[in-house]
Amino acid sequence: MIVSKNYLKKNDLVVVTNGREKGKSGRILKVFPEKQKVLIEKINFIKRHSRPHGQQKRGGILEKEAPLHISNVMLLCEKCNKPVRIGYRTLEGGKKARYCKKCGELFDK
Repeated sequence: MIVSKNYLKKNDLVVVTNGREKGKSGRILKVFPEKQKVLIEKINFIKRHSRPHGQQKRGGILEKEAPLHISNVMLLCEKCNKPVRIGYRTLEGGKKARYCKKCGELFDK
């Protein structure tokens, strides 16, 4: 399997562009680069049935976030306040940084 370039990082603000959660936004909690998925807080809830295990864990129906595919989310620019495409620039120290292609704002500072 060929893994494409991953431009999303933990704590990035993203907007869901496809699926039942379309239009909702949230922060990335975790990135799974090998599966090309991201876990976004308070988005894409699923229900899991669990059995009670001993006296510590109660059984029942639990709700938790499920990962979304990277292609279904876009990075949200705080300056433009819209979902945008991003590019890469090399800064003066030789560091590579992401930027908004609409307004030119840097995401990595």
